[in-house]
Amino acid sequence: MSFGDPNNPYGQQQGQQPGYGYPQAPPVQPYGGGGYAPVPQEMPGGVKAARVMLFVIGGLQLIGVIFGALTAFGVSAAKDDPALRDELQFQEAADLSIGVIWFIVALILAWGVFAVFLAAKFGSGGNGIRVTTMVFGIITAVLGIYPFILVGLVHTVLAILVAVFVGKSDGGAWFNRQRA
Repeated sequence: MSFGDPNNPYGQQQGQQPGYGYPQAPPVQPYGGGGYAPVPQEMPGGVKAARVMLFVIGGLQLIGVIFGALTAFGVSAAKDDPALRDELQFQEAADLSIGVIWFIVALILAWGVFAVFLAAKFGSGGNGIRVTTMVFGIITAVLGIYPFILVGLVHTVLAILVAVFVGKSDGGAWFNRQRA
């Protein structure tokens, strides 16, 4: 079979046998040189979703603070009730429980502030924020399992999703990107 003039650059090309001709050049890097991956310019969708879920967790924690404070005020008001003033066991339990309730309210508030802080750092934070957010999500999921009521279920689902979305490869690329 004839392929025409072998020196004609516009003619049909013959297949090259291995080892003949010039070696192939490496492919051109589409993003500059040096072999670095492109810097994500926009936050990936999963990371955005995790950020929103952290804000939702912070809002749920604020609702928990409100309910906890109302409970503490209710126990305090019941403590001053004239019908319960003579109940020594109730008075001792009320004295102890008011302090415990306020301590729990403070923990709930701190956890919510921490969730909002992590969400706020998604734009500028590095890999430390990513790892901290994954640990936060895992701990929140574990803590949400214990009282497994509606609020616990919502916390558990949101926390698992936060940990998964931040832990994915696009989350890693976002938090490990070069910053200007």
